[in-house]
Amino acid sequence: MKNNSKSVSFYTLGCKLNFSETSTIAESFRDAGYQEVPFEENSDVCVINTCSVTENADKKFYNILKKIKKFNPQSYVIVVGCYAQLKPDDISQIKGVNLVLGANEKFDVVNYFESNINSKNKSYCCEISQVNQFHSSFSIGSRTRGFLKVQDGCDYKCTYCTIPKARGVSRSDSIENILTQADDMVSKGVKEIVLTGVNIGDYGKGEFGNKKHNNTFLELLERIDKIKYLERIRISSIEPNLLTSKIILFIKNSTKLVPHFHIPLQSGCNKILGLMQRRYSTNLYLSKINEIKKLIPNACIGADVIVGFPGETNSDFLETYNFLKSLNISYLHVFSFSGRMDTKAYNMLNKVGLPEKYSRSKMLRILSTKKTRKFYTENKDFIHSVLFESENKNGFIYGYTSNYIRVKTYWDPTLSNKIIDVYIESIGVDGIANVKVKNEIYA
Repeated sequence: MKNNSKSVSFYTLGCKLNFSETSTIAESFRDAGYQEVPFEENSDVCVINTCSVTENADKKFYNILKKIKKFNPQSYVIVVGCYAQLKPDDISQIKGVNLVLGANEKFDVVNYFESNINSKNKSYCCEISQVNQFHSSFSIGSRTRGFLKVQDGCDYKCTYCTIPKARGVSRSDSIENILTQADDMVSKGVKEIVLTGVNIGDYGKGEFGNKKHNNTFLELLERIDKIKYLERIRISSIEPNLLTSKIILFIKNSTKLVPHFHIPLQSGCNKILGLMQRRYSTNLYLSKINEIKKLIPNACIGADVIVGFPGETNSDFLETYNFLKSLNISYLHVFSFSGRMDTKAYNMLNKVGLPEKYSRSKMLRILSTKKTRKFYTENKDFIHSVLFESENKNGFIYGYTSNYIRVKTYWDPTLSNKIIDVYIESIGVDGIANVKVKNEIYA
C-alpha cells in the first residue's frame, strides 16, 4: 500500500546504534511512499525506537508516549527497539500503543504496519534465540558525520546487562557490505564515519550463531581506512580486553582514524568487576590507557562507569574514584546502577541506596568536568583540525577536533561541513573551546 498522503515521524532513545537503525526504518517508510515529518509535527504514524539499558530509559519512553498522545492523539504508534524486545506484551497493553515489534520484526515494519493498520495492542516478537541475522543500517543526519553499524548483539554475560536478551548473539556485517555503505555515505557528503555496534571489538562473527571470526576488527579498520575521499573514521566504543596493541598502533599511523578512544571501565575496583563478570582487571585497563598515551599523547580517552552496583561499599567506591583520578583520561560517562529484571545483578544482595548513588555519581561527574577541562587546556594554543557542523546556534557554529574537543566560533556558513584548521585560544566557562579559524579551508 503506497500512499503519499500518509506521514510518519520518529523518536529515538539510546545509543548511536539505535539512531542508525531508525534511519534504516525511516528509509523503508519513504520507499513505501510515506512522507517523513519532524517528530514535533502531527503525523499519521509515529515510530518510537526504545532503549532499555537503564530504568530511566524506560521512563523516557513513557514520557515520549504521553507527549505524542497530547499533541498528536490520532497518531498510530509503533514501538520498536530493545525495550520492545524485552517487554512486548507489557508495552502492547499500554494505552496509546498500536503495534510492538521485536528485534527481527522491526526491519519489516512497513509490512507489519500495513497488515495491522486498523488494529491496536498488537505485538510481534520472536524468541531472542532466533535473532541471529545481521541487518545493515547507517544514519547520516545533517551530513556532517554519519553512524555506520558494523556489528550487533553480544556474547558477553555481564551480570547487569540486558543487551544479550534484547539484541541476541554477536554477529557482523561483511567487510564488502560495510565498504559499499561507507562509499555511499561519502558520496552523500559525509566527512566522518562513526563505526557503531554493541561490541564492535568482537567484529567478524558471522550470522546464525557462527562463532568463528571470519574477519577481525583490525582487518575492517585496514580496509575502511583505504576508502577514497573519506576523511575521518571514529570508533564509538571498544571493550578494553578487545583493544589490541595492533589496533592502537594502526590508529596512531592512520591519517583517517582519529585519536579518540571510548573504553568502558564500569568499575575501578576488581571486586566489583568480578561481580559484574567483566573480562578484565584494573591492571589491564591501566595498561591500555598508558599504551595509548605513550603512542598518541594527544589522544582523547573516555570511560563509562557505574556507581552503586550491589555490594559496592563506600571503600569500593573510593577505590574506583581514586583509580579514575589517577588515570590519564579525558571524560567520564557516569551511570547509577539500575536493576534490570532477568539479569543476575537484579537479585544480588547488599543493594546501594539512592542517596549513596546520587552522592557517588556527583563526585564522579565533578571529577569528569575537571579532567575534561584539563585535557582541553593541554590542547590550548595549538592548531587542530575541526569538522564544523551545519547549524547556526545563536550566532555560533560548533564542531569537534579529531581528538574530540568541542569547539565553537562565530557563525560562518562557509565553514559548514568542512574540515578546517583552527587555533584553540581559550576554554569558555561553558566548557567549550573558543577557536580562531585559519585562512586555509580544504574540502
